[in-house]
Amino acid sequence: MPVRGKVGRPRRRPDTVLGDRGYDHDKYRRLTWDLGVKPLIARRGAEHGPGLGAQRWVVAPAFAYLHWFRRPRIRWEIRDEINEAFLTLGCALICWRRLQSLRQ
Repeated sequence: MPVRGKVGRPRRRPDTVLGDRGYDHDKYRRLTWDLGVKPLIARRGAEHGPGLGAQRWVVAPAFAYLHWFRRPRIRWEIRDEINEAFLTLGCALICWRRLQSLRQ
């Protein structure tokens, strides 16, 4: 279902959205259903197991790796461009180190 907005390729809503236990409330489920998106939200008090964590695990280490670098972690820069440049540099260094470890 296209979303009205700027000229260009029409945006599409996702079929599902993932959420952790912090979003376990009927209000959030109702809001996502009203938008036509199926919510996959973990229940509070439910056993931990293979589920949403398997998909979230892809993103969490990336943020942890970026926290190795002090400049992006603390955000000293006022200008967004400079902060984005340090984030890009951090990502490049992480990729380079990863490729170096695979080569050996």
